[in-house]
Amino acid sequence: MSTTEKITGVILAGGQGRRMGSVDKGLVALRGRPMAAWVIERFGPQVDELIINANQNAERYAAFGHPVFPDDIGGFAGPLAGLHAALSRARHPLVATAPCDSPFLPADLVERLHRGLVAAGAELAVARTFDQPHPVFCLCRRDVLPHLDEFLAGGGRKIDFWYATLKIVEVRFDDEEAAFRNINTRDELNDVEK
Repeated sequence: MSTTEKITGVILAGGQGRRMGSVDKGLVALRGRPMAAWVIERFGPQVDELIINANQNAERYAAFGHPVFPDDIGGFAGPLAGLHAALSRARHPLVATAPCDSPFLPADLVERLHRGLVAAGAELAVARTFDQPHPVFCLCRRDVLPHLDEFLAGGGRKIDFWYATLKIVEVRFDDEEAAFRNINTRDELNDVEK
């Protein structure tokens, strides 16, 4: 990234993987490597610092060579809890997120989100393909943390409800729709393996 503002990237791996049989999806093998390894390979070069949000198997995630931290809010509260924890730990003014189960994410994800964020003077940029926003692929300003604290303290958990209270911009990725495919089930994993 060639931007004056440095960016912390966070891989969101804090879920329970219920649709895949309650396994840690980031550690599920895809073509012989954990899915998180594929995400690190594509996402890592796009950011200045990479950290991993995981609520289980911290030692296995740490083996990838990046700092690992759990949610600060208990009960597997979803991606907003992971973003909250990342904003609390990020060393840089911008934070980009990607889920651990999207191994084909765009190689220019952060660059395009950053361009959109700056052009719109927004607090948060989120990827969109056609009619589908992808809220776990975002770039936001670290200084939204107090706002997110307040939202979570009030019981909010839905990522799109939180976004609606910020100045956001949606960045089109219609040309890379397949890159946002995430792998939630064993059937989806088998399809990709083929």
